[in-house]
Amino acid sequence: MKQLDATARFRIKPGQMEPFKKIAAQMIAAVQEKELGAGCLRYDWFYNEELSECLVREIYRDSAAVLQHMENVGPMLGQLLTISELSLQACGTPSEELKKASEGMAITYYHFEAGA
Repeated sequence: MKQLDATARFRIKPGQMEPFKKIAAQMIAAVQEKELGAGCLRYDWFYNEELSECLVREIYRDSAAVLQHMENVGPMLGQLLTISELSLQACGTPSEELKKASEGMAITYYHFEAGA
């Protein structure tokens, strides 16, 4: 399965919601400008009621599109990581290049088994 479906979960540090949302808006704009409709098929941000966590639902055409995304938003993601904690879940089969590029990140991969 080439397509990758990811969920990024950010636990936002107390008092950091305003800067978090500012950086998030920059990331969304960058994805809309450079990736959406090409390699990125979905990029949606959700916040819990307490405004302490954020989920980002992402779908990419393939591993190359994820690598492009990492290049596009990498500096902004680095800023988010100073004010939040990130964990990722990815469904699909990532390329070896993507696995190597994402070493050290808290990612759980789920490989496709069956579906309807």
